[in-house]
Amino acid sequence: MSQPNVVSIGGIDYDSHTGLPLTAHKEAQLHKEMRRAQSVHAKGVHQAQQRSVALNRRFVKKTVTTKKPVAPTATSMDVRRPVSRSPHISKFARDPQMRVVKPAAKADIAPVHHPVVAKAHAVTAAAHAAKTPASHPTSRDIKHAELGKALANASTASHSAKQPRRRAFNVAVASLGLLLITGYFTYLNMPNLSVRVAAAQAGIDATFPEYRPVGYRLDGPVAYQSGEVSMRFASNSAPIAFSLNQSKSSWDSAALLEKYVNPRSKGNYATYSDAGLTIYTYGTDAAWVNGGILYTVEGNALLSNEQIRRLATSM
Repeated sequence: MSQPNVVSIGGIDYDSHTGLPLTAHKEAQLHKEMRRAQSVHAKGVHQAQQRSVALNRRFVKKTVTTKKPVAPTATSMDVRRPVSRSPHISKFARDPQMRVVKPAAKADIAPVHHPVVAKAHAVTAAAHAAKTPASHPTSRDIKHAELGKALANASTASHSAKQPRRRAFNVAVASLGLLLITGYFTYLNMPNLSVRVAAAQAGIDATFPEYRPVGYRLDGPVAYQSGEVSMRFASNSAPIAFSLNQSKSSWDSAALLEKYVNPRSKGNYATYSDAGLTIYTYGTDAAWVNGGILYTVEGNALLSNEQIRRLATSM
């Protein structure tokens, strides 16, 4: 039967007054009794300190012990004896007493001169050998040397003689070419030069037309007289030609029509305007004024109105 002050819950006994488990309470009391017993027994175990009885090492001699050599036994291993090592063991250091045999060094290829350097050395050696006189030259060597000198002098003399001739030939060719070019340009500009000379002699500002009808050429020299210059153009394929006359005049286009064109054309004329010029054509002739110069075209050449206009605007 349980005690009246004990309550059992879930198999654990509790004190009805304190509510604490009786097992923990018993363990606490047991622990206190054990501590009390240990403290009592510890006082009897500990003793008082004693004086040191160790020897003073300053007044005691050190004993010397001698070791006797130990004879090797059958079971002991001599470390100085070479031991064969397995070739599969590679992670351990090499035995310092083992002799390492180095592989024999292979001989390298000897240095070889470059072909150009070898050739240069050969040429230098030959030149040096040629400059060095022989101790006893033979008659054949002397003859060959004299022949070489004679040929060298002959070639130098011929080369020096040919140089002035070649230079003179080059100068002559260049002069001829320049003369031909000058003559060609002079031929092309001869009409302009002739007109300028004639205009200077006539005292007017005459010009050579930049346009020339196809199939016509300047025929004869440029004619001039005081205040007038005239040039004749003939056909290359037919006996026809026209004259281009330039003379001083104070007329304008109206005066030209009234005093020159109407009397000659008898009122049968055509008028064209081009580049600020008024050009009158009648039959195979034409007339216009520009800058105080009267220009007239006369002859039997059948020039078209387009050709006459281009001729007038090119003056």
